[in-house]
Amino acid sequence: MWKQRFTNTGRLILFTLKRDKIRIPIWLLSITIMTILTATSFSGLYANDQERQAIAETMKNPAMTAMVGKGYGLENYTEGPMMAHQMLLFTAIVVAIMSIMLVTRHTRNDEEEGRVELIRSLPVGRLATVTSTLVVVIATNVCLSLFVAFSLFSLGIDSIDLNGSLLYGAALGATGIFFTSITLLFAQLSSNSRGTIGLSFTVLAVSYLIRAVGDVSNEGLSWVSPLGWILGTEVYVNNYWWPIFLTLGSSITIAVTGLYLHASRDLGSGFIPTKPGKRYASRFLKSPFGLAFRLQRTGIIAWAIGMFILGASYGSVLGDLETFFSSNDMLTQMLPPVEGYTLTEQFMTMLMAIISMLCTIPPIMFLLKLKGEEKRGHLEPILARSVSRSKLLGSYMLLSLIFGFIMLTLAILGLWVAADSVMDDPISLQSILKAGLVYLPALWILTGIGVATIGLKPKLTGLTWLVLGYSFFVVYLGGMLKLPEWMANLSPYGHIPQIPVEEINYLTLAILIIISIGLSLVGYIGFQYRDIEG
Repeated sequence: MWKQRFTNTGRLILFTLKRDKIRIPIWLLSITIMTILTATSFSGLYANDQERQAIAETMKNPAMTAMVGKGYGLENYTEGPMMAHQMLLFTAIVVAIMSIMLVTRHTRNDEEEGRVELIRSLPVGRLATVTSTLVVVIATNVCLSLFVAFSLFSLGIDSIDLNGSLLYGAALGATGIFFTSITLLFAQLSSNSRGTIGLSFTVLAVSYLIRAVGDVSNEGLSWVSPLGWILGTEVYVNNYWWPIFLTLGSSITIAVTGLYLHASRDLGSGFIPTKPGKRYASRFLKSPFGLAFRLQRTGIIAWAIGMFILGASYGSVLGDLETFFSSNDMLTQMLPPVEGYTLTEQFMTMLMAIISMLCTIPPIMFLLKLKGEEKRGHLEPILARSVSRSKLLGSYMLLSLIFGFIMLTLAILGLWVAADSVMDDPISLQSILKAGLVYLPALWILTGIGVATIGLKPKLTGLTWLVLGYSFFVVYLGGMLKLPEWMANLSPYGHIPQIPVEEINYLTLAILIIISIGLSLVGYIGFQYRDIEG
């Protein structure tokens, strides 16, 4: 009986691989190349042990611990421990995002678009489609583990040995497999792809926040988070393998639960019931903007709460920074104070850059929802009424701009509220708002790229995420890796002044705003004349 439920799984695996013959290699190459470039940059970055230990001291402060995880091997901060400490967590998050997107694409998304129903009309087992997805995504993560491991070892760096490299790769793969199982489970609980992605990203965000709080204040709390398990491997230092087995064991349990739920539910339904809507739509809902908001209301609320908590988690550690810096002679020499500004204010500039880029994720998602609606054929009924194309695209763009501002503001408020409660001499709200909101033009550039790609060629919307990922890499790692300035200048975030240490260059900000407007106009013109998918 159960064997029949997996009929023709092998053929569906080949079909899934064929559909993702470009997407999967791009993911694998991007993550592997990013890892190699980072490891190569660390090699020779510091001339001697004294310089390496100086940077190790900066990693001991609570804010950096919350951001990248608790440091291991800081007493002998060679290239291997440095690589694992500064890059493993963020790379694992990227791998988790890859797995969430791939699983959702081949489960709930295919179910919504009717592909699963079409496949099931053939001699295919009930669990064949979801099992083929599970096999392909797990195999993708295994390949990624091997690529990363052997690529790191092949660099020939003394502290990056084979055992540590295999563990580094395994940590990434195990993270991807865990979130593969999590997404598979939520694909059964939710009745649509939006809910599946939302719930999966919520688990990822909560895992990061729990790990951040645990690493700073309560180490036991970190072990509640799967990201805490991965960091518990202490790669290139103690090389513990048991957290990998814990992660894989949990993944198997979650995946089996997901398969069982899939076998017992009706096609197109979810175990979390969909709340019935009102019998008559309100005037607000009848507008394109109102409809766009209603379709994403749950996600907007969830992201808003998440951004506030994110800001608060970073703000809660600012109270310890002044004491930490003042009691460390090495750091005092390494980071000479800027006249008129505290060391905390100087350090806050990096936090603002990271927070602003994280706050760019939700507005891009809100905007690109329009592409998903088009793929499902939902735009034609709207455009068949007295709704212009420019008004439809403008509604989604306006939604992205409004809530991009709100997300960034909430994160800043969360940072200020937490910092105000823990700092003896807190930074004023006005100063924090000024330091954070100055990043809005960079956020608008990303919105403009999204509008331009939707208007000209929707298949290129991934370019928006590529620019954001590149920005995160060069802004976050640019200073530590001593990357050339021109690399940062290729990102809109690289042109934003670091308030309060730097003065605002209004001409630069005006140019960024003009570029964002130009990109949006290109998108509007393209959307007017291109064919709409039906």
